[in-house]
Amino acid sequence: MGMLKEEDKQYIREQFEGKLVGQVKILLFTQKLECEYCQPTEEILKELSELSELLTLDVHNLQIDSEDAKQYNIDKVPAIILLDEKDKDYGIRFFGIPSGYEFSSLLADIIDVSNGASDLAQELVAKIAGIQEPVDIKVFVTPTCPYCPGAVRAAHKIAIANPGMIKAQMIESTEFPHLANKYAVYGVPKTVINERVQFEGAMPDQAVVEQVLAAIQVTDS
Repeated sequence: MGMLKEEDKQYIREQFEGKLVGQVKILLFTQKLECEYCQPTEEILKELSELSELLTLDVHNLQIDSEDAKQYNIDKVPAIILLDEKDKDYGIRFFGIPSGYEFSSLLADIIDVSNGASDLAQELVAKIAGIQEPVDIKVFVTPTCPYCPGAVRAAHKIAIANPGMIKAQMIESTEFPHLANKYAVYGVPKTVINERVQFEGAMPDQAVVEQVLAAIQVTDS
């Protein structure tokens, strides 16, 4: 019995069929011990990667492949990164199993990386593309939160607009309670930008872009 139902697989195939353009490499960092969600995450991604010839899954062990983990700045597992056919890293990170509502974020991100662009409005892309200093966006979620994918997608679309400078992480808060505690996550989604600006709830793309620009000004001052 697989992780994905047959009707889910059919739906995903249809989603991918007309929308995937270029190859997407899914990198998974995992470990065998002390990681409850590593094995199910690998199973989901294996089934997902079999639904299109344009998807490949590359599994790394956090300890054994420590140089690769260092290259991609991975310090916890399970961790998912999406690369395009030229191995371009779009700054998209999933820390934790992409289950429940978050599975839709992963599917949408795969389509975006395959196309090398998201549906972020052009004027917002222009604002984000002009950023010339590092931005780190953390979005804390739970799989049962219906508003969380909107927040994750906003962060990931912003990263896609300037992948050299922006990293956007989805963090499943129940899997990483030490981080949820550190960032005082009492409700989800919670977004933290450059450790300075934070807010709860899902906002429209434009509002999140404004928060990113505000975080840079706070960092500069």
